[in-house]
Amino acid sequence: MSMVILKPGMLSTFQDLGRSGQQHLGVSVAGAMDLRAHQLANLLVGNDPTLATLEITLTGPTIRFTKPCCLALCGADLGATLNGQPLALNRPIVIRAKDELGFGVRQHGTRVYLAVQGGFALTPVLGSTSTYLRSTMGGWQGRALRRDDEIPLLRPLKNKALEELAMDLWSFKIYLPGALAESHQSVVRLIKGPQWGEFTPESCAALLTEPYRISPDSERMGYRLQGAPLLMTTPRQMISEGTTFGTVQVPAGGQPIILMADRQTTGGYPKMAYVASVDLPRLAQMGPGDMVSFKAISLEQAQALDLFRAQAFATLAQTLQPVRTLLLNH
Repeated sequence: MSMVILKPGMLSTFQDLGRSGQQHLGVSVAGAMDLRAHQLANLLVGNDPTLATLEITLTGPTIRFTKPCCLALCGADLGATLNGQPLALNRPIVIRAKDELGFGVRQHGTRVYLAVQGGFALTPVLGSTSTYLRSTMGGWQGRALRRDDEIPLLRPLKNKALEELAMDLWSFKIYLPGALAESHQSVVRLIKGPQWGEFTPESCAALLTEPYRISPDSERMGYRLQGAPLLMTTPRQMISEGTTFGTVQVPAGGQPIILMADRQTTGGYPKMAYVASVDLPRLAQMGPGDMVSFKAISLEQAQALDLFRAQAFATLAQTLQPVRTLLLNH
């Protein structure tokens, strides 16, 4: 064993980039809600972004490490501590045997991602180690972590020269490109969907001018919004179609639902809009009670923003190559 769960926290599950290519079989994609933070945490410890991270929601776990490793935390600030002392986000940190990782008072955000160098020893299901709770699939026994779970690590660090490695990593200056920095803005950009023109002009204006509150019923499957109702000019039955992360569906009652990582594979509600993928991490860091506003952009603008973010990740990966080399050679 390498990692013992002393307290599980509210919801701690292993997630990767998702179980893609299986929706036609009725298998949900799942995966990390905040892919930006997931990829960044992996990058900081020299991992491929396809490896699973531990997605920690709102109230963090208490974890004891039985073997040394290197970890990084990215995303929400949930008051992380190591042996009772504040722990920095967005940095590779060397952990010694018997160290305890804990979490205290939440400062901002909803989800923080824990990556360990080399990854966790998990069994893939249909090509992914993401946890999908509704089907008890993937991750650690298909469920959220529980007290006394013992999670093995694939590549614990050697006990030798840990202090030297810790000093070398801490002295390395890490600058996050602006495109990868944490955003606390409440405005989310979206692309108009195929049924946009079938909604009343008042509804279209409301979505782009009125704030909406994220309902307490929201979770990894979808965010239910509360606000001005969105009504079709002529309501009609629709054939179910495939769904995507960020689809804004509108049921008959007019209160929109944004489909998230654990979305169903198909849906028959009108698709009024799609959240631009570059802003899905921003949305994932919001939670029940938060207010969100929307701004429409074109498909071309959304694609340009996505490309800019991908280029920023590539640049950061090159910058962090010395960190990767240090860890692989230890």
